[in-house]
Amino acid sequence: MRIALVYPKWNKIPEQTEFHLPPHGPVCVAAAIPEQYEVRFTDENVDSLDYDWTPDVVLLSMMLTCQLPRGKEIAAEYRRRGVPVVSGGIATMLHAEEIAEHVDSVFLGEVEDGRLAGVLADCRQGRLQAQYNYFHDFPPIESVGPARRDILNRSRYVYRGVKMVDLVHASRGCRFNCFPCATAYLGGRQFRPRPLDRVVEELAGIDNNRLFMVDNSLAQDKEWVLELFAAMKPLKKKWISHPILDDDEVLTAAAEAGCWYVYQAVFDTSEVIRNRVRRLKDHGIGVEAAVLLGPDNQDADYIKRLVDFLLEIDVDMAEFSILTPFPHTPVTAKFEQEGRILHRDWRRYTTAEVCFQPKQMTPDELQEMYAYAWRTFYREVPQPLRMARLFSEVVKKEMQDGTYIPHRQAAERRWQAGLDR
Repeated sequence: MRIALVYPKWNKIPEQTEFHLPPHGPVCVAAAIPEQYEVRFTDENVDSLDYDWTPDVVLLSMMLTCQLPRGKEIAAEYRRRGVPVVSGGIATMLHAEEIAEHVDSVFLGEVEDGRLAGVLADCRQGRLQAQYNYFHDFPPIESVGPARRDILNRSRYVYRGVKMVDLVHASRGCRFNCFPCATAYLGGRQFRPRPLDRVVEELAGIDNNRLFMVDNSLAQDKEWVLELFAAMKPLKKKWISHPILDDDEVLTAAAEAGCWYVYQAVFDTSEVIRNRVRRLKDHGIGVEAAVLLGPDNQDADYIKRLVDFLLEIDVDMAEFSILTPFPHTPVTAKFEQEGRILHRDWRRYTTAEVCFQPKQMTPDELQEMYAYAWRTFYREVPQPLRMARLFSEVVKKEMQDGTYIPHRQAAERRWQAGLDR
């Protein structure tokens, strides 16, 4: 049985330096496919989809809402050719009813513990069901094994000759319920850590010294996080992550375990945020501010003060996103009730365009303040140079602990020279 695993292309944020990370969802899906099946993976963001290769079934893996339009086009072409299409992933779960009209089957939930294998068996036997609903019926966390990264075309995931980070996760679920986020809806509010020995096994087996821990949050359980960092320390990997628990013992352990930098939400100009950034930097951990623009408490002056604050506290990088009403988030329920959602053109749901009526600005004003934020923050020190500084820091750390790979030197010198220009 031949399987085409497809990750549809989407429109990138124009203000951000373009690079491509190896997607995490598809490699986890591939790990749940029995070995006897032939799998061909296409990430449309870096490769072209070959319709001339005819599979027995297509697995459509979609993470982002803005992948939906392209996903529908792919499904239509394969179905026209008589190939059944099964859709899964975060975006499928958020838009289950809509995508069900365009595919043969939708898979809702997590694929481990034989669940995806059961779908493929049904397909092989000609009894594919229209829906496989494991929503919030989570498989045992022990069944989550190493992702199958051999399906990736590794030569495509480079930036100026340098290999990008590999994505990995040590836990699932999130006990928080932040207003713009669908994680609580998707993965439940129960924190589900993987067994540490399985995590270490996977980390050790990744042929890359630079990783992205894509856990929803590393601030959910102090004892577990300390155990995780202690287990990671001997591996001498360098990694980035979403927010880490703001605790000196945890931050010290994170730095010793190889933490390179973190994405830190910056939502106001308070001393809490100032001190959190300072503590990260005091521990040698870089900070990329994740800044959401458009919540009801913001007007144009507020956004200007926020940008000034970011420059004042000296974050290394900043990524600005427009609040976007994705389905099944607390903020979307509020906006729907108030009639403030402007459209549902999913192709434009990239966080770079205004899709709702702000409370204290017009949509055009918020769009302009988004452009202002990117333009102003990177005016004095351009984005490529800021990236180079973060990169230089991790190279220094690698050289200090003996993990720097000599064959990368020429590519990295070229990369550095290009950024400095």
